[in-house]
Amino acid sequence: MQERMEGRPAEQRNVFGEPLASCSERPLTGFYRSGCCYTGPEDLGLHTVCVEVTEEFLAFSKSRGNDLSTPRPEFGFPGIEPGDRWCLCAARWREALEAGQAPRVILAATHEATLEIVELGDLKRYAIDLA
Repeated sequence: MQERMEGRPAEQRNVFGEPLASCSERPLTGFYRSGCCYTGPEDLGLHTVCVEVTEEFLAFSKSRGNDLSTPRPEFGFPGIEPGDRWCLCAARWREALEAGQAPRVILAATHEATLEIVELGDLKRYAIDLA
């Protein structure tokens, strides 16, 4: 099992062991709202998969009790729209995969801790950033 990083963000790595790339600054994403899918001991949901959301995925997520499209200003959450990039919980991505609703993934911005929950081969099949 991968150990969650407690070090500086610059030390955190993507699924290839390289420095973690930014996922999105508009909207500002990440468990720590840093723009990156950094993780640490406080991130119990493992918000580590950088995805580009679709209307279908947003509907799927809402049907599973996680409405990502409705703004929640009291939590500093702007709501996300199709085409936005977002740091998604690894278990939610796997659930969406199993239901045939997985959004596309940006591997360079997906944290290596994701591999605790999701196989690299599955992530690669949905990768936007593989040539």
